[in-house]
Parts: sequence; C-alpha cells; structure tokens
Amino acid sequence: MKLHNFEFKARAKDLKRLELKLLELNPVYVGEDHQTDTYFTVKRGRLKLREGNIENALIYYERPDTPSAKTSDILLFKHYPEASLKEILTRVNGIKAIVAKKRRIYFIENVKFHFDTIPELGTFVEVEALDENGQIPVEKLQEQCINYFSFFELEEKDFVSKSYCELILDRVEE
Repeated sequence: MKLHNFEFKARAKDLKRLELKLLELNPVYVGEDHQTDTYFTVKRGRLKLREGNIENALIYYERPDTPSAKTSDILLFKHYPEASLKEILTRVNGIKAIVAKKRRIYFIENVKFHFDTIPELGTFVEVEALDENGQIPVEKLQEQCINYFSFFELEEKDFVSKSYCELILDRVEE
C-alpha cells in the first residue's frame, strides 16, 4: 500500500494532558500497542519492521529530517507476525537499531494520533494526516497537522526532526 502523509513528532512533557485534550474531540480509540520497530541498514530512506499487538507492518519511507511538520512518502506492507521475515531482512540488510515503545493510538477521520512512551527517550506525540488513496491534497494534510499542533498548544522547540531510530543512535553515541 502506498501512502502519503503530512506529520509531526513532538516531545511531550505531559503526555496524559495532551491525550485528555484529544479526548475532548471524541476520537476513535484503536488501543494500546506495544511495538518493537527494527530499523534495517539501507542506502536510501528508512526501512523498519514493526511488530506489535495491534500493528504489524514492513514500512519503507522517505522523509526529510526537519524540525517541523513534514511530508512523507510511505510504502507499507501489512503482515501477520512471522519470524522468518525479520530473519531475512536482518541477513540481507543488518540491523541499524531497535526501538521498543508503548503507543496509544487514536483516529479522527484521516488523522492518526500516537501517544508514545519510549523508555530510553521519553514521551512524544505524533500526528499523521494520512492520504491512503490519493484523494486528499497535500495542502489539506498540512493544514490538518498545523491545526493539531496548535490545538495541543505545542511550541516550535517541541518539534523532533529525527526518527526514533536516529534518536536512539544519538543516545548510544553520547
């Protein structure tokens, strides 16, 4: 499945407050996922295998590392958990990093909300305005992201430019 989205990730000092604020809008609660994202070494973009109790997918994406809301082009393959897929990817590419997180997932229309807790990194909120079928103009996706950034009363300094993989690797290098 090919997806296009506009998204932002921000540090969240008070994740519970942000989640309660979202609940005021009556979102659809998907659940709490315990995810392990294994990032593989690739020459271009990012490739990760997501293993969770709700979401399981092989995800390739390209996205700039800018401290703002940004667009991503995503190729997503949903699958049933299967150890051989991870083994193949590991043998072919090698593992770059592993990120384990607790993620609470909500939706409002085409917008997906993640409230993430990563033991090594802290707490984050991610908002993804998704276009699954090429029907939503990128300007609309961008507008949705910017509106939710304002709704959560976040500040520019809260933006996170890197993926969780890079944040983990940065921490290891310190």
